[in-house]
Amino acid sequence: MKSIKSHIMFILPLMAILLGIEFYLVFERTTTSYEKGLKEGYSMLVVSEKPLPLESFKALNPHIETVKALKREGIVSEIAKMSDPKSQEEILKRLPYFYNVYLDAYLKVSDLASIQHDLESDRRIKRVETFGTSYGSSYRLFSFIQFTLKLFIIFMGVVSLFLIVKQMEIWKYAHKERMQVMEIFGAPLMLRSGVLFRVAIIDAIIATLFTSALFLYVKFHWAKNSGIDMMVNHQDELFKLDDMGMLLGASLFIVIVAVYWVVFSSRGVEE
Repeated sequence: MKSIKSHIMFILPLMAILLGIEFYLVFERTTTSYEKGLKEGYSMLVVSEKPLPLESFKALNPHIETVKALKREGIVSEIAKMSDPKSQEEILKRLPYFYNVYLDAYLKVSDLASIQHDLESDRRIKRVETFGTSYGSSYRLFSFIQFTLKLFIIFMGVVSLFLIVKQMEIWKYAHKERMQVMEIFGAPLMLRSGVLFRVAIIDAIIATLFTSALFLYVKFHWAKNSGIDMMVNHQDELFKLDDMGMLLGASLFIVIVAVYWVVFSSRGVEE
């Protein structure tokens, strides 16, 4: 029972790190899709005196991806519903050209201001509307969520790593007599620590399987029945087969580093 408890005390912190890694991978994949949706749903309104082709806009700023011209006839019909056709033609001649400008990425607010400055520097352009207030609020909220999640993952990873090292030190003292006997017979330090490597690697595999099973459950059962649009729409992004290999590699790296840390940090004390 005591042995099982010690393994659980090692597996749980390792799972916490793996959960943090997988949450980060899922967050990056889902936010990439979310950013794409935000980018496609956002456009700047540009008013110009003369017709401007897409190349002219791209020459002003490389972040401009596509441009859609608004039909002036529809604008005139709204402005002069009660006017005669000749008046509408006159209004159409004097009316400037309107464009919805779409960008190639979901940019920072400062980049948005830079694009506005570049567009307004052209004499042919009379006005640029970026809708900066709503865009800035959405971007700041999005950036805050990203920063908070990443900070939490880093904090949880550091605390869990300390717990792993402490549990490794407990195992080292539990096998102290066995390691001392091997030392008497001239076994090198890394061979004497083989038992720590075996236990740590087995627990790393178990932690990886448990973490993968948890995310597979979330992907195929919980997300499907959660009713959360973001989960349902990005169900394929919640876990991928490649993630299991990445988690296994990360867990093996962590436990091997922990073993080396414990073995070499206490080497001078033992000698």
